[in-house]
Amino acid sequence: MPTTVPAFRDLPAPAGLPEPLPEPAAEDLRLEKVLGALSDPLRLRIVRTLLLEREEFDHPCGWFGLDRPKSSLTHHFRALREAGIIRQRQYGLERRSHVRTEDLESRFPGLLNLVAAWDPDAP
Repeated sequence: MPTTVPAFRDLPAPAGLPEPLPEPAAEDLRLEKVLGALSDPLRLRIVRTLLLEREEFDHPCGWFGLDRPKSSLTHHFRALREAGIIRQRQYGLERRSHVRTEDLESRFPGLLNLVAAWDPDAP
């Protein structure tokens, strides 16, 4: 029986965005690094949440409501950014994130559909 994949869409980038923090170029994305970053359930949940529940173009760490120390969240978001999964921008004292959907879909077609279809509560 086929599984229904939840729909995700890109939101248009607002004008005047700060420059993104350092990240790999789209052509330098490596599947083993992307899968390594997504192998952690918390990081997989972060990406899935950004794909399916986002309300704005990008979101601060606090929006996720994760009960983790700030240093731990910084580590997880940095791992996602360095693997090329998310793009982060500095807004004053906070960093906001969104998924690099176009880059990931062009390099690894269907990967984000798998992330969106993942059920974190399934046995």
